[in-house]
Amino acid sequence: MLNRRSFVSILAAATALPRTVLAEPPREIMWDDLIPPGIPYSEIIGEGELDEINDTWAPIYDANSTKLNEALNGVYIKMPGYILPFDIGADGVTNFLLVPYVGACIHTPPPPANQLVVVNSEKPWPLDRLWEPVWVTGTLRTQLTSTDLGQTGYSISADEMEVYIW
Repeated sequence: MLNRRSFVSILAAATALPRTVLAEPPREIMWDDLIPPGIPYSEIIGEGELDEINDTWAPIYDANSTKLNEALNGVYIKMPGYILPFDIGADGVTNFLLVPYVGACIHTPPPPANQLVVVNSEKPWPLDRLWEPVWVTGTLRTQLTSTDLGQTGYSISADEMEVYIW
């Protein structure tokens, strides 16, 4: 049986623990989870147009490309992806676009809005690891936003980032 002093000591120790220790573990999601239930990926991107001169394919997005999975708004999640930096500082990257595959938004037209996530982190991601896939953990928010790289549908305030290992 706990006496009063032991109970107070345990309670005081628990309040000193970081949020990630006390909180429930993040819900692990994948890119398909960002698409609202009932909408197949094939209904987000239309046939598109081939630009033979520039040797590129420009997808035609329909209205489903901006539909977001509102059930994920405010959920503490963990998801993988690749970093496309907005700003690069001497210590690394703290503001970036999380994309589903390497080269998204650079060599090809950008993915649809519901497949792009803006990430802000207080702790910089190292510059020498920019091309590695990452896990990003944090609270996901649904909100359509325009950036220089395309329209995004989600944002995350990252609490933690780590290398994603297949």
